[in-house]
Amino acid sequence: MRRREPRPAGRAIAALAERLAPQTLLADVQRVWPQAVGELVAAQAEPTGERDGVLVVTCTSAVWAQELDLMAPDLVTRINGLLGAGMVRGLRCQAVSARGWSG
Repeated sequence: MRRREPRPAGRAIAALAERLAPQTLLADVQRVWPQAVGELVAAQAEPTGERDGVLVVTCTSAVWAQELDLMAPDLVTRINGLLGAGMVRGLRCQAVSARGWSG
């Protein structure tokens, strides 16, 4: 009887995490957010809500919220491209005080 070699656990854990993740538009966007916006923007802003295809993006400052408002059409196109669907219709960017930012 031949003994099977152990398989790497990384693939199994990733598959399990994928099955356990919430099946919502917000969860899907949160998974692709860093790839869609880049590391710099992802460090300053994160999607925190969604309603009727409009994402609420919470930013570290009003300046970042304004910048993302200007970038919104391009970001929506990138996000929808990564998701493979046109489910995101827009962004609503808001700023949070520095004390409230945990990322």
